[in-house]
Amino acid sequence: MQVEQLIDNILNELSNTLHQIDVTQIEELETSIIKANRIFVAGKGRTGLQMKAFAMRLMHLGLKVFVVDDVTTPGIQQSDLLIIGSGSGRTESLNGYAKSALSNNADLAFITGNAQSPITNLSHNTVYIPASNFKSDNQGKKSSALIMGSLFEYTIGLLFDLMIIQLMNKLQQTEGAMNNRHANLE
Repeated sequence: MQVEQLIDNILNELSNTLHQIDVTQIEELETSIIKANRIFVAGKGRTGLQMKAFAMRLMHLGLKVFVVDDVTTPGIQQSDLLIIGSGSGRTESLNGYAKSALSNNADLAFITGNAQSPITNLSHNTVYIPASNFKSDNQGKKSSALIMGSLFEYTIGLLFDLMIIQLMNKLQQTEGAMNNRHANLE
């Protein structure tokens, strides 16, 4: 396959996948983020990296945000929100985090590529990203120009940037104010 054709295929897949996400689910998650006292994010692997990038941008918006598994992350409690990202929705540790958040009366949001995940049944908000999932779809058949879980991972990253733009407007934040919160110990 030619590089130009591969680029077109990837961009088309990303666009098609983003357009299939239910806007109502996105808006409900944004509302939960705004209402939360503190926000906790969790994910594993490459999705976990996207979750950390989202946490950084939430911090730039001036929100209190923590990454689960960081040594400085406090305990979750009522009025807090845990946002879990998982393409497969079957990562055992993330399921444990979900149960722990609920047992501490926190809200739970879930962004997944697997609408049948056990975490979906626990979540107050679920955003479903209809991306191919190499762990559970098609028994190894190729369904994306991207490899493994990359379609989900790139889509969730773009979704987060879209949400940050929306939240920036809803919270009446400017890019200048966000830049002032950027790390300066570099």
